[in-house]
Amino acid sequence: MADTTSASEELSREGVAAELESIASDLGEGDSEIDVAVGNKSMTLDPEETIEYDIEVSEHEPMLGDKREAISIELDRQTDE
Repeated sequence: MADTTSASEELSREGVAAELESIASDLGEGDSEIDVAVGNKSMTLDPEETIEYDIEVSEHEPMLGDKREAISIELDRQTDE
Protein backbone atom coordinates (compact mmCIF):
# COMPACT_ATOMS: atom_id res chain seq x y z
CA MET A 1 0.00 0.00 0.00
CA ALA A 2 1.36 3.44 -0.92
CA ASP A 3 0.80 6.37 1.40
CA THR A 4 1.80 9.74 -0.03
CA THR A 5 1.54 13.05 1.77
CA SER A 6 2.60 16.26 0.09
CA ALA A 7 2.63 19.96 0.85
CA SER A 8 3.74 23.07 -0.93
CA GLU A 9 4.43 26.44 0.62
CA GLU A 10 6.51 29.52 0.05
CA LEU A 11 9.29 29.99 2.62
CA SER A 12 12.23 32.32 3.06
CA ARG A 13 15.69 30.99 2.23
CA GLU A 14 16.29 30.63 5.97
CA GLY A 15 13.02 28.70 6.36
CA VAL A 16 13.94 26.27 3.59
CA ALA A 17 17.40 25.81 5.13
CA ALA A 18 15.83 25.06 8.52
CA GLU A 19 13.54 22.39 7.00
CA LEU A 20 16.43 20.72 5.16
CA GLU A 21 18.71 20.93 8.22
CA SER A 22 16.05 19.23 10.34
CA ILE A 23 15.86 16.27 7.94
CA ALA A 24 19.67 16.14 7.59
CA SER A 25 20.14 16.23 11.36
CA ASP A 26 17.68 13.38 11.93
CA LEU A 27 19.34 11.29 9.20
CA GLY A 28 22.81 12.01 10.60
CA GLU A 29 21.90 10.98 14.15
CA GLY A 30 21.47 7.40 12.99
CA ASP A 31 18.28 6.80 14.97
CA SER A 32 16.13 4.12 13.44
CA GLU A 33 13.13 6.42 12.88
CA ILE A 34 12.92 10.02 11.74
CA ASP A 35 9.98 12.41 11.73
CA VAL A 36 9.47 14.51 8.62
CA ALA A 37 7.16 17.52 8.72
CA VAL A 38 4.86 17.69 5.69
CA GLY A 39 2.69 20.77 5.94
CA ASN A 40 0.65 20.43 9.13
CA LYS A 41 1.33 16.67 9.39
CA SER A 42 4.31 14.61 10.46
CA MET A 43 5.38 11.36 8.82
CA THR A 44 7.54 8.84 10.69
CA LEU A 45 9.99 7.01 8.45
CA ASP A 46 12.46 4.20 9.14
CA PRO A 47 15.36 4.68 6.69
CA GLU A 48 18.06 2.09 6.13
CA GLU A 49 21.77 2.85 6.52
CA THR A 50 22.07 3.22 2.75
CA ILE A 51 19.69 5.55 0.88
CA GLU A 52 19.55 6.36 -2.83
CA TYR A 53 20.17 10.10 -3.25
CA ASP A 54 19.30 12.01 -6.43
CA ILE A 55 19.63 15.75 -7.02
CA GLU A 56 18.61 17.69 -10.09
CA VAL A 57 19.12 21.39 -10.81
CA SER A 58 17.47 23.09 -13.75
CA GLU A 59 17.48 26.61 -15.14
CA HIS A 60 15.02 27.93 -17.66
CA GLU A 61 15.37 31.30 -19.35
CA PRO A 62 12.38 31.94 -21.60
CA MET A 63 12.54 34.63 -24.24
CA LEU A 64 9.71 36.37 -22.41
CA GLY A 65 9.20 36.30 -18.68
CA ASP A 66 11.35 35.62 -15.68
CA LYS A 67 14.20 33.17 -15.33
CA ARG A 68 13.17 30.06 -13.39
CA GLU A 69 15.46 27.84 -11.34
CA ALA A 70 14.55 24.59 -9.61
CA ILE A 71 16.28 22.11 -7.32
CA SER A 72 14.78 18.66 -6.83
CA ILE A 73 16.12 16.33 -4.16
CA GLU A 74 14.93 12.75 -3.83
CA LEU A 75 15.84 10.27 -1.11
CA ASP A 76 14.64 6.77 -1.83
CA ARG A 77 14.86 3.34 -0.30
CA GLN A 78 13.12 0.10 -1.06
CA THR A 79 11.78 -2.04 1.76
CA ASP A 80 11.73 -5.81 1.75
CA GLU A 81 8.24 -5.87 3.24
